[in-house]
Amino acid sequence: MTYAIKLTERARGDLKLLYAFMLDRDEEAAARALDAITQSMELLEEFPFSCRKAPGENAFLRELLVPFGSSGYIVLFRIDNDKTVTIAAVRHQREDDYH
Repeated sequence: MTYAIKLTERARGDLKLLYAFMLDRDEEAAARALDAITQSMELLEEFPFSCRKAPGENAFLRELLVPFGSSGYIVLFRIDNDKTVTIAAVRHQREDDYH
């Protein structure tokens, strides 16, 4: 089964902010970080249930960990149904919580 991946406006904004933050420091690293995040999201097309559950009671709200450098990123997503996964937010692991 293949899931369609959708991004909320908030998630798109998160990606832009993360990229802009890295771009100010290292253009090459910014491109690599964005690539790592987007490639990792492809896993959700086939295996969204392989990711850990996000805190709380909703079993369909999950987190994808994206390693990058000495830390990485966390992609918060929900499994909407048997056809769609929606990315709700993307954060650096050292940022404040997004819940």
